[in-house]
Amino acid sequence: MKEETTLSALLRRHRHTFAPVLDIDLNADGVCLLDFSEKNQLLQHTDLQDTDAFNAAVGQLLQQQQATIGVGGYLEDRFIYRRSRHFDAETQSRNLHLGVDVWLAAGTAVFTPLDAMVHSFQDNDNFGDYGPTIILQHELEGVTFYTLYGHLSRASLLGLQQGQHFSKGTKIAEVGPYPENGHWPPHLHFQIIADMGNRYGDYPGVATTAERAKYAQLCPDPNLVLNCRHLPPC
Repeated sequence: MKEETTLSALLRRHRHTFAPVLDIDLNADGVCLLDFSEKNQLLQHTDLQDTDAFNAAVGQLLQQQQATIGVGGYLEDRFIYRRSRHFDAETQSRNLHLGVDVWLAAGTAVFTPLDAMVHSFQDNDNFGDYGPTIILQHELEGVTFYTLYGHLSRASLLGLQQGQHFSKGTKIAEVGPYPENGHWPPHLHFQIIADMGNRYGDYPGVATTAERAKYAQLCPDPNLVLNCRHLPPC
């Protein structure tokens, strides 16, 4: 078994105490694992800069598995970020996904899995970016960490205040429609972060392959919180 970070071990100890992050059952039969790597031939032949076409392709992928909700993506090497220059780095493109995506209908309610305080939020309004984003701060056994929720509705940010407290299981947002969600097919990007550093309202959700070890430490497997049987074991 690979050596765990302190945060990963902490989340593992508490993983069966977390409230659901979404207003759906991630362990239902209508949920399936989606592959967004270069092996996905349908996406290879889709104009990903056309969000309508991208959305239709996601729908087709779900239909192929007789599912209505798709999950996946943690540390997945994805080619889809080539659709946006936002993910270009000086030496190589960012393509390694640091969260879990849940592909589902816009308007689905999003909840905090444990007691939280609003660390920061903003509308990252670039093509292919997070769109409206909320970052929550949590504490367990004296350890502070963060969860990030990307591709929300703009209405989710209205009235939100830095330092605002939410109890476990409280609705905090809704999954956003495109184009306001960063021009993506509707989905939630959920990510765990050990240290925000000086960042507010934003944090890398995609890294270069060379940064894999660094970000695997900083961003543990989100399934430690989601507890979805359709995702690879963690």
